[in-house]
Amino acid sequence: MSRKSRFFTVPDVDSGSRRRPARIADLIRNEVALLLIGKIKDPRIQNVTITAVHVTNDLRTARIFYSVFATEDQEAVKKGLSSAKGFIRSHLAKQLNMRYVPDIEFKEDFAARQQENIEKLLKGTEEDHGEPSS
Repeated sequence: MSRKSRFFTVPDVDSGSRRRPARIADLIRNEVALLLIGKIKDPRIQNVTITAVHVTNDLRTARIFYSVFATEDQEAVKKGLSSAKGFIRSHLAKQLNMRYVPDIEFKEDFAARQQENIEKLLKGTEEDHGEPSS
C-alpha cells in the first residue's frame, strides 16, 4: 500500500520481499539440477528433470516440481528423491548462505505427460482423417 504525499508517492517498503522468493527459487532449481546431473548417483532418479521451483513468501518451504519419462517407475522415482532430500538440503545450506534453508517438497509435474497425451490424440485424429502426419 502506498502512502501519498502532496508531491510524490512513497513506494511500498516490502516490494523487494516479493522478488526474493523468486530469486531463491531460481537458485534452488539450478543447484538441484546440477546435483542430479553430477553428484547424485541414485539410478532411480537418473531421468528426472527439474521443471520449476516455487518458494513460499516466508522462505520456509520450497516445492520442487519434476518430470520423468512415462516409462520410469513413478514410485521408485518418488522414493529416490525422498532419500536424496537430506543430501540436497545440506548442499543447499552450503551454497545459498541463508540463515534458514527451506524445507523441500517434491511434486510431480504432469504438464509434460499431458502434452505427450495430447500429441498422441492429435496424431490419432490426423490418421483417422487421412491427413499426413508430420
